[in-house]
Amino acid sequence: MHDEQRQGGGDCGTGKDSPVRLIVITGGPGAGKTAVLDIASRMFNHGIAVLPEAASLLFAGGFPRRDSAPARRAAQRAIFHVQRELESLLIEESKVRCIICDRGTLDGLAYWPGPSEHFFSQLGTTREVELGRYATVIHLRTPVLGYNHQNPLRIENAEEARALDERIAVAWDGHPQRIFIDNTPNFMSKAHAALEAIVSALPESCKVNLSIPSWP
Repeated sequence: MHDEQRQGGGDCGTGKDSPVRLIVITGGPGAGKTAVLDIASRMFNHGIAVLPEAASLLFAGGFPRRDSAPARRAAQRAIFHVQRELESLLIEESKVRCIICDRGTLDGLAYWPGPSEHFFSQLGTTREVELGRYATVIHLRTPVLGYNHQNPLRIENAEEARALDERIAVAWDGHPQRIFIDNTPNFMSKAHAALEAIVSALPESCKVNLSIPSWP
């Protein structure tokens, strides 16, 4: 696990003067994000929210998923805006102080068919702006062995999944508080490490009544 320190603000009070802390859980296909977030969502108190993956919402709802460059660009623009609006909704409601995001806005760079500067120009943003949105980025690595292809929305084979995992790592390069969760022979060990990383990224006041499940 690699961990670089960053100053983060926010607490789990509902005062509007406290900034909402956004934490990204990312990684390539088959890395275990869904399982980890499912466990984590049952640990959290009312001051913490878990956002669903924008791409899954769009594709499950019938957004065209084609391999042409125009279709891939359209999909990533849509995913970016849905991600931003999901985050903004919770920030503006001011009911939570910490948001755990299933992927973040820069994940789209890994899927963008073309130069990264085109991604930023078409979306009207910069790498610095998007990096600055998130307090911590927790990256679960895609397994080299034992890749799970059961998710019906997952179209990548094992080799493609590992390549995407590397591109996602590059997309988030430069974030000052990034944690990599490596694979282990026992997935529960990886999940436990990821949960510990999530809890460590929370403001102290958000850790009340949280307990990480223990496994053999």
